[in-house]
Amino acid sequence: MNNNEFELFVLRFGKDILRFCRMTAGDAETGDELYQDTMLKLLEKMNKLDFTQNTKSYALSTSIFLWKNKRKKYAIRQRLVPIDSMDEMSDEGREISDYEHETSPEQIVLRQNEVDMVQRLVASLPEKYRVPIYLYYSANMQISEISNILGLPDGTVKSRMRKAKKLLKEELEAIGYDR
Repeated sequence: MNNNEFELFVLRFGKDILRFCRMTAGDAETGDELYQDTMLKLLEKMNKLDFTQNTKSYALSTSIFLWKNKRKKYAIRQRLVPIDSMDEMSDEGREISDYEHETSPEQIVLRQNEVDMVQRLVASLPEKYRVPIYLYYSANMQISEISNILGLPDGTVKSRMRKAKKLLKEELEAIGYDR
């Protein structure tokens, strides 16, 4: 891959990768750092990358690898297994859409509360369910691409996504959400 191809790659897939990094990290600042680390790693290996191959999948798997390493280092340093809570999503990491037709501020606030609630529920899922959901919905990846990134069969990815959706539905019903 040469410099021009790398620039095209960043222009084409950069937003998806950044969104995935922010959702994975839980906040915009940490997500931006993960995105930068991912892009630096890709730049280091730019000569070895083939632009005709699925470079987006490689970039996302690199970001997952970097994130897991960062978490392990943090856990060792803090003598803790889990990372800090990912309940708080920063405004920069949120994607707000379809608000053009909503006219009242109350409707906008209610919609944002719903988005916040769903994001917290997704963030509280176990990692094996959360990562495929993030890849599918935030990075716009297909099941086969997700399975390649995670090194799992397609059926396992489908099962984990189905289980994640079931868990989310149960949680939403438990708190009285009926939409």
